[in-house]
Amino acid sequence: TCPLLLVYSSVNNFLVTGPKASLSYTKSVHAGAQGGIKECKYQFAWDRWNCPETMLWASTQKKPQTATREMSFVHAISTAGVMYTLTRNCSLGDLDNCSCDYSKNGKSGGRGWLWGGCSDNVEFGERISKMYVDALETGQDSRAAVNLHNNEAGRQAVKATMKKVCRCHGMSDSCTIRTCWLQLSSFRDIGNYLKVKHDQARKLEMDKRRIRTGNSAVSRGTIANTFKDIAQTELIYLEDSPDYCVKNSTLGLQGTEGRECLQGGKNLSQWERRSCRRLCHECGLKVEERRTEAVNTCNCKFYWCCTVQCDRCTEVLVKHVCARREAAYEHHPRRRMRGIPRVCNSPLEFRYN
Repeated sequence: TCPLLLVYSSVNNFLVTGPKASLSYTKSVHAGAQGGIKECKYQFAWDRWNCPETMLWASTQKKPQTATREMSFVHAISTAGVMYTLTRNCSLGDLDNCSCDYSKNGKSGGRGWLWGGCSDNVEFGERISKMYVDALETGQDSRAAVNLHNNEAGRQAVKATMKKVCRCHGMSDSCTIRTCWLQLSSFRDIGNYLKVKHDQARKLEMDKRRIRTGNSAVSRGTIANTFKDIAQTELIYLEDSPDYCVKNSTLGLQGTEGRECLQGGKNLSQWERRSCRRLCHECGLKVEERRTEAVNTCNCKFYWCCTVQCDRCTEVLVKHVCARREAAYEHHPRRRMRGIPRVCNSPLEFRYN
């Protein structure tokens, strides 16, 4: 089961049979799973594979599941999202029988500082996320073992990106001594961390018979021994990725035809600047410019008392998409236009009663 879809199905199935105490964690698990989906889409927004929900849904249907490099990220980021949200909500006091981690408070952490304050309780988040996410991997084959490994890599990412926050104490903030605690980093930092791990993911060469979906005669523990030398922080996968340039309905892939790319513009990252080449040209497609008109209110003025008058302005929006090379431009002719025209029409009025 794809852990990103906990929010839709798997968590609900677990809650029916799981301990009643787990019911209080449902909202946090749902929010964490949704956060994982959102971060996955952000990290792969300009990649050929852009974390499509159609592919994620396919993994929960009676369709072949994949153990590709991309799915290793899916398992890691979704598990990290669940653990992150549980940990944060615990520290905020939103969950029963859970609070900050005070276990180190009062102990020396190093020269000139002591542990104190409210450290985020990652041990709690880790334990509950395992109960939800890992319990869903019921298979005994290599794919299940790999999924569990990548789940753990997601939890390790939450720990690895935590930061130490300190506060000074002493006369006039002289910082004679500092009190420090551990705090979760932003989830974007965790996403960036796991994206690097995705790019460095390691493929395992295993007996194809062990990669079949479902239970296998080979125990999970025996399979795990084949990659026991791989650190828990690293992502692993079993199968090469399909061609994400082309549509594949079986796998829930839409291909890159029709995808938007960025051409020009300020403050673009290197990855964004190369998006048209990666999504279009390298997939045998051309970049097509499309223009649409949008009517918005503009030039609004407030008149005392109490009227706001606005003009209606037409703005031409330009975007670039990947299109087949043989397609002509008859539907979207390219016209040389300077600037973005704004045409003001009749005024609109908004009155306050």
